[in-house]
Amino acid sequence: MKAVSHKEMFLNYIRFEKRYSEHTAISYENDLGQFSDYMIHQFEQEDLTQTKHIHVRSWIVALMEAEISAKSINRKISTLRSFFNYLRKSGEMEISPMQKIIAPKLGKRLPKHLTEENMKDIADEIDMEQSFSSIRNRLIIDLLYNTGIRRSELIHLTEANTDTRNHTIKVLGKGNKERQIPIPQSLSAQIDRYRKLKTTEFAELEVENLIVTDKGKLLYPRFVYNVVKRFIAKVSTIDQKSPHVLRHTFATHLINNGAELNAIKELLGHANLSATQIYTHNSISRLKDIYKKAHPSSKT
Repeated sequence: MKAVSHKEMFLNYIRFEKRYSEHTAISYENDLGQFSDYMIHQFEQEDLTQTKHIHVRSWIVALMEAEISAKSINRKISTLRSFFNYLRKSGEMEISPMQKIIAPKLGKRLPKHLTEENMKDIADEIDMEQSFSSIRNRLIIDLLYNTGIRRSELIHLTEANTDTRNHTIKVLGKGNKERQIPIPQSLSAQIDRYRKLKTTEFAELEVENLIVTDKGKLLYPRFVYNVVKRFIAKVSTIDQKSPHVLRHTFATHLINNGAELNAIKELLGHANLSATQIYTHNSISRLKDIYKKAHPSSKT
């Protein structure tokens, strides 16, 4: 009878004792299979209990040279950590070879945003007829872009917290933190126009929220997503087309036009400045592009 390998013992453990999903178990199996193959071909070592940290480092370097993403490499490292911790706890190894392994840093994903020209194009694309849905959809886009509020904050924005006389809105953000956001006079006028039409459209409203559906009901996340996605798709080819893109666009355009980072932090309702600082990377990238296109030295 063939002895069960350490790899098979571990996979049985995560499947039947830890009850990991089959999808996760297959990922672990594939990662371990790749590492096992590497150990055999590179070091002629079939017994994984003889693995040293230099073997793992060598494999990581090989993965990097093969241009495997840092995210995928980190997942494979996580698989090895779990595997060798299992062998250590079961008495098969004294020390895990992963103790000296440092995972590659993941590159920061810069938030996707639209250009100012894109936003002008969206305004042109939105049907400017006097229908309730057209004016409401335009208001959804303009509120998200002009204030940077989150989708959930837009959905729960009430009539009482919308002050067009003083050109401000008040939203309840994460952690039940309330913040007041200034809005341009043009947006105040747009809101007043929408309100009049809403009153005409619906004699009796069941909700106190500012923005409602075509039936006068409370907005829901998918509704807002579909409106935003439809118009972004008409003007841009970016892969992300969610309401959050307009929040990123709001912040990016502010910083590109000289707004202070602390002011943007307050407008967005970020708890820490570090969450806001990612927008400076977009600004730096933009400056680099401008330099490459315009400065003589960049062409030599």
